[in-house]
Amino acid sequence: MGFIDYSREPRSDIAFIDMKSFYASVECVERHLNPLKASLCVMSHSDNAKGLILASSPTFKEVFGKSNVGRAYDLPFHMETRKFNYGNARRQGLTITPQFIEFIEYWAARTIFASPRMGLYIDVNLKIQKILQNYAPEEEIYPYSIDEGFIDLTRSLAYFDQDPKISRRIKLDEVSARIQHDIQAETGVYSTIGLSNANPLLAKLALDNEAKNTMSMRANWSYEDVESKVWAIQEMTDFWGIGSRTAKRLNRLGIYTIRALANCNPDMLKQEFGVIGVQLWFHANGVDESNVLEPYRPKATGLGNSQVLPKDYHLQKDIELVFSEMAEQVAIRLRKRHKKATVVAIYAGFSRHVEQQSIAAQMKVDPTQSTRQLTAHVIELFRKKYKGGAIRNIGVRYDGLVDEAYTVYSLFDDPVEEEKLEKMEHTVDDIRRKFGYLSIQSATALYENSRVIARSKLIGGHAAGGAGGLDGLA
Repeated sequence: MGFIDYSREPRSDIAFIDMKSFYASVECVERHLNPLKASLCVMSHSDNAKGLILASSPTFKEVFGKSNVGRAYDLPFHMETRKFNYGNARRQGLTITPQFIEFIEYWAARTIFASPRMGLYIDVNLKIQKILQNYAPEEEIYPYSIDEGFIDLTRSLAYFDQDPKISRRIKLDEVSARIQHDIQAETGVYSTIGLSNANPLLAKLALDNEAKNTMSMRANWSYEDVESKVWAIQEMTDFWGIGSRTAKRLNRLGIYTIRALANCNPDMLKQEFGVIGVQLWFHANGVDESNVLEPYRPKATGLGNSQVLPKDYHLQKDIELVFSEMAEQVAIRLRKRHKKATVVAIYAGFSRHVEQQSIAAQMKVDPTQSTRQLTAHVIELFRKKYKGGAIRNIGVRYDGLVDEAYTVYSLFDDPVEEEKLEKMEHTVDDIRRKFGYLSIQSATALYENSRVIARSKLIGGHAAGGAGGLDGLA
């Protein structure tokens, strides 16, 4: 082995649980279909009716070779007729034979396309969280996303199996199997679990690199497995924390495998990457001293929002309308947090048909939480940078937050008038909290290209199934 004395490293009994094709599985269950056998795709049609693949069942992925992120126009068949699409197939370099065409059309005819229902997915997630609380207290459960998360079973194993002759490794596997069974019985959703009697990192690596390919959909990687399993990971980018850019930088150092990374000189990594390089070295050796029980506290103190527009916006007045709406939405969140912003930033991404670099700009401002002032700053930034072209993605962010009591007046400001405007905005906020965000709106919300009403029906950018979706405004 390498340079690590694992007897001195902390040990926890961790399960990293991933709901298999979560959105697609929930939609299958709602239709009384087997999530592992049905061909189903969750597709959003807000993307100018072209179709954005948000999730798909294992069968859909296997048959059509599509990941959870893709476009309808990449499918090897026509959505309307379910007939083979020669153009898409050739563009993707697929080998076209009569048998292949028959195979694709067979499954295309049997594929279900479901619209996203985020409200439903959240309800199922809450059921799963309650199941997990049967195995560990809430503070020992760490949701990683809507469909995956850690559970620390260190203190729970002895409760479920008190036989001292059975190893903790076996106990962890048995308890995890019970969790899988309970989730499937209650929700119909199958789960994959990465296990570790060492730390969260090894549980995550076990999930990503082995558990998904086993019959039980479970796998355990602990300290004793580092050399045989962690070091055997074939692709550098299959290792947690290593993306394509990091892999290329490691390659330039002569490091092409996880084994080589684990056995190189950490000083060389520190010189190239800083402290992140040393962390990569420890991770390659299976060492992770993070604690699931310690809640994550983000360093970022700003507030922001972004959205993908339902179509290309060509007119500047329409783009500015949406920027103004987002500026107001984030300003409301500022007031809810009792904060003022000292930095305003915007982002605008062009249509895929426009060969222009995205717009990203920011400016320092006097501390404010005023919708009127913040909107003016956002529009000012946009007008300085925008020179034309269709826009498809936009974002607004306020940073450098300070307490709302902090106020700066200039010689040209009227403190009395500013106080009146401030009270009016807080009153409007109170009414919206009580009666809903749409209870008070500008007349521009009725414009064709306004996004206020449409986004009020979304959760996290997707169809809510009846729930509101302007994050942070409720």
